[in-house]
Amino acid sequence: MSEESKLLSSHGIARRDVMLGLARGASAVALSSSLWSRGVLAAEPAAQGEAITPFRVAVPQAAIDDLKRRLAATRWPERSTVGDWSQGVPLEAAKALVTYWHDRHDWRRFERTLNSHPQFRTRIDGLGIHFIHVKSKHENALPIILTHGWPGSVAEFIRIIAPLTDPTAHGGRAEDAFHVVIPSLPGFGWSDKPTETGWDVVRTAKAWGVLMKRLGYARWVAQGGDWGAGVTHALAHLKPEGLVAAHVNWQFVFPARLPENPTPEEQAAMEAVGRFANDQFGYFKQQATRPQTLGYALADSPAGQATWIYEKFQAWTDNRGRPEDALSMDAMLDDISVYWFTNSAASSARIYWENTQKGNTGFDGGIIDLPMAATVFPKEIFRAPKAWAQAHWPNLIYWNEVDRGGHFAAFEQPQLFSEEMRKAFRSVRT
Repeated sequence: MSEESKLLSSHGIARRDVMLGLARGASAVALSSSLWSRGVLAAEPAAQGEAITPFRVAVPQAAIDDLKRRLAATRWPERSTVGDWSQGVPLEAAKALVTYWHDRHDWRRFERTLNSHPQFRTRIDGLGIHFIHVKSKHENALPIILTHGWPGSVAEFIRIIAPLTDPTAHGGRAEDAFHVVIPSLPGFGWSDKPTETGWDVVRTAKAWGVLMKRLGYARWVAQGGDWGAGVTHALAHLKPEGLVAAHVNWQFVFPARLPENPTPEEQAAMEAVGRFANDQFGYFKQQATRPQTLGYALADSPAGQATWIYEKFQAWTDNRGRPEDALSMDAMLDDISVYWFTNSAASSARIYWENTQKGNTGFDGGIIDLPMAATVFPKEIFRAPKAWAQAHWPNLIYWNEVDRGGHFAAFEQPQLFSEEMRKAFRSVRT
């Protein structure tokens, strides 16, 4: 039996039944501990709604042609009155990005990469959820669910799939292997767009618990950054059946009361939060209050969609002034193209509105007693001191501060990130 047939069989799917799917047309904030119990997950019917259906991305050529036409017809504003990024993406950088997207970026290349990994869709709580699911060949591999944020997508994790599932081919040991599950958040990528309110990080976390159970995993771990960190903190509070530990690369352990005599580490963290709130918060406020209005502009203009995301790659990656220092133009445009081809500008922005409506607007994720692990990357929006984590997470099992990488940790530093996953969860493997 081929590997593909074995994988499909493990989901109860006969090869003859495989159908090709068609592509459909703070960043994150922590939640206060009093809010984690909110949200009700509707029960799935026992005999229906639980099918796991193979899926492949297949963007119509007409959509690619339309993108090229729109890019060629971009109407540009004048240059900013400053010579840096302080007013947003400089005109020259914006034009270079759009020109590359039009002339050189190959969506079909990335589509083939996506489709080289097993992808599926399943319905949970009334919503179709898209996910990548790659099983390791190694016995006793540990299942892990990895959650992206905004402006991320499953594209962030593509380069860590092989190191996690096949560690012996990538500098690791067989006992470090993972079975990898990478879902698209509701309203993102090829997951359905919610048609009702309520899809905050708590409801999403509950859906992830259902997903892991549906995949047959009795013991698993979770990881996330940005909104994925919000979902992962929610999972850690909810403790769905089988979840034994969690790792985040953005730690929501900000103290409810600021220290009167902060250490240098604490002072740096507080100042970084202040800079974020005062200089980088405009996108957050717009998406948290009027995501629909923003969606009209970004859904109609690929140049607008591209620069809206490109600015965050510049602001939040470990770079020397240009986002290309941290991520290749192709990698950034792979991610941007996911937003464009799925027309998810408004639906992805709505995650900010949903969580703001629930009052989930702080960086304090509350006390968590589930085993927690963390890696602090130097160019994160703010770097939490270990003492804050110890105060919030009495069962801290792993903490490491690395020397490179930023907010998009797996995207920027796939090898380092993979090594961190191996080390973070060694103590919970049995």
